[in-house]
Amino acid sequence: MNEPSALDDVLAEHGSLQQQLSDPDLHTDPAAARRIGKRFAELGPIVATHAKLVRAQGDLRAARELAAEDASFAAEADSLRGEVERLDMALTDLLAPRDPHDGDDVVLEVKSGEGGEESALFAADLARMYLRYAERHGWRAEVLDSATSDLGGFKEVTISFKSRGDTPDGVWARLKFEAGVHRVQRVPVTESQGRVHTSAAGVFVYPEPEEVGAVQIDDKDLRIDVFRSSGKGGQGVNTTDSAVRITHLPTNTVVSCQNERSQLQNKARAMQVLAARLQAAAEASSAAEASAGRLSQVRTVDRSERIRTYNYPENRIADHRIGFKAYNLDAVLDGDMDALLDALVAADRVERVAAE
Repeated sequence: MNEPSALDDVLAEHGSLQQQLSDPDLHTDPAAARRIGKRFAELGPIVATHAKLVRAQGDLRAARELAAEDASFAAEADSLRGEVERLDMALTDLLAPRDPHDGDDVVLEVKSGEGGEESALFAADLARMYLRYAERHGWRAEVLDSATSDLGGFKEVTISFKSRGDTPDGVWARLKFEAGVHRVQRVPVTESQGRVHTSAAGVFVYPEPEEVGAVQIDDKDLRIDVFRSSGKGGQGVNTTDSAVRITHLPTNTVVSCQNERSQLQNKARAMQVLAARLQAAAEASSAAEASAGRLSQVRTVDRSERIRTYNYPENRIADHRIGFKAYNLDAVLDGDMDALLDALVAADRVERVAAE
């Protein structure tokens, strides 16, 4: 059975947040309203499941009383007992420790690795996979920066993914498992003899702070360079020094953005990515010092670890962390990733409940 104190705290917080959301003054501060709305959405499933459990428990008590007088109610009591057990387990799961970033939007980067031009083409395939997945789920996706290869692949690409509205499970809850090295096995377009080659691309995923100001960044720690955008672009994009490169000197973290038309917009986007990177680095460092790692061992912090293989000849996708294997690679690359991500979420849930 669940700890009453933990549940009581959630119910009290949910009631308080509901009152705050009904106050018109709150909505004069969009950032505060979004923060409170997001937390309210996170607690919603717990409150709803608790309400169902309370109703089921009441119905079970009534059915047992009736069954004592009329045996025909015994079957209904048995059914309700199963429902109470199911809801109690669901509530226990919802009250288990969860990743505090699950409702967050993300900044995702894909970088080509070993394999030269073929790796860059694979990086482009991965980026398209995530963009198609976002499209299926109604997320907003924006390419913040990219560097293309000679054959149209991506040497690297940075994309912002945002959910529409407040939800307990936002973009991070789904895409956080994607960080790591992705390996591809296929015949490259540059291969003349039909031999299968292996190459790889790296994926980095950062929860995006609600506000850049939420991460302390001192202006004196920044070096900002402007340069002329390269690659495809409309009128004005490639003819002015609108692209921005920001270097965070204490950590030597470098981010750039050139996809917007103005220098000011590119700087804002670059700061967005920088804040996400610095927040992720600080949290990883804190977790390492505590010798606890992240909540999920499924989502590795070590980006050098190979997490998944995409085998084109066999139309097979395999996630090595959980032993997942399926033969629908073409569908997955077209954005049909839910079965794969559901398996990763389920494995993560088992670990969280076992860690209680």
